[in-house]
Amino acid sequence: MTRDQPQRFEDICSAAIHSIHDEGSLHSHAIPIYATSTFVFDSAEQGMNRFAATEPGYIYSRFANPTTTAAEKLIAALEAFGLKDEQGTALQLKALLHASGQGALSTLCFSLLKSGDMVLTNTALYGGTHEFFAYLLNRSGIQTLFIDLSDLNAVEQALHQYPQIRLIHIESPTNPLMGCTDMEAICKLAAPYGIKVSVDNTFATPYLQQPFALGVDFVYHSTTKFLNGHGTAIGGVLVGKDIEFMRTTATKTFKLLGANANAFDAFLLINGIKTLPLRMQQHSANAQHVAEWLNAHPAVANVNYNGLKTHPDYALSARQMRHPGAVLSFELKGGIEAGKHFINRLRMCTRAVSLGTVDTLISHPASMSHAIMKPEERLKAGITDGLIRMSVGIEAVEDILADLEQALSG
Repeated sequence: MTRDQPQRFEDICSAAIHSIHDEGSLHSHAIPIYATSTFVFDSAEQGMNRFAATEPGYIYSRFANPTTTAAEKLIAALEAFGLKDEQGTALQLKALLHASGQGALSTLCFSLLKSGDMVLTNTALYGGTHEFFAYLLNRSGIQTLFIDLSDLNAVEQALHQYPQIRLIHIESPTNPLMGCTDMEAICKLAAPYGIKVSVDNTFATPYLQQPFALGVDFVYHSTTKFLNGHGTAIGGVLVGKDIEFMRTTATKTFKLLGANANAFDAFLLINGIKTLPLRMQQHSANAQHVAEWLNAHPAVANVNYNGLKTHPDYALSARQMRHPGAVLSFELKGGIEAGKHFINRLRMCTRAVSLGTVDTLISHPASMSHAIMKPEERLKAGITDGLIRMSVGIEAVEDILADLEQALSG
């Protein structure tokens, strides 16, 4: 893939607002909520043609719905924004909107893999993703090899040793240590073997990072997070550059899993995305301030944020991302007891799991987002009992810092 000249912030703002429009006959200014389970055919022949896929149109909302289609087109447009394919034409992508990020991951894996295949992925992952690979895929006869994907020699050795690897799955930045993977290097290693590469782009969003520019085959998001931005709906999306695969095998798997999103959640998602660039700028600027402040605080043992020069992936992050983003984690010198005391003293920052909402969210990964992992697996991934994760919101940064200070000094 190639990229046009550096994108202007204003262009991305426009794309987030104007990439889609209502395709109905009433030309609604806002994308309507098509709250219907099924769609009417003008004739028996039309119904037959739609089921045979010889005529476009909607059939049943588990298959497709005009509101969810609009959200799919919007996300695909943002992931492809400013990118060109090998022929030099605007990159075309196909997206499928799901009821959750886990649903999108399910469609990816069950449409691409079969019993006997293997996934290669990182040791440090979101807890739900780790359990999906280790438990559900394993029960389906699909093994997962967890390694440090930043070690390119180890990746190359694994590809030589395990010919059954059919997918390399990347989470970059990782949850919650903010580790980055060199996506372009991984794609170059995978290409000679015909291995597909997928990236979880939830933390970065297409505003901060466009994995398709680095050669990946699939991107997926938990749209619940920054894309929605307001904590109002669960959702997930799978985006692919192989249009034929996405229209056939992936779409069939998607339909059979019943993992489709609903029209109301898609409507909320579309409206959230309209302000995505503005929100991500403020999220990111605030996070940088907070990370630097925490890094200098005497009560803090260490801060994991790839916008700090002390982070091992600082240079890689700067190369792959527009900005390191809005999520960080840190550990207090007093360990887990100090962490619990700190969390309980918060006044403005919100004690909650998830991330990406306009307010600052603080959680304890070991007992919350990664509680489903075994203790030894968490420690291997660098998730200690005293680690605190912070999704920095768009509040006035002075207010965020004041709340942190009073919580830390109490």
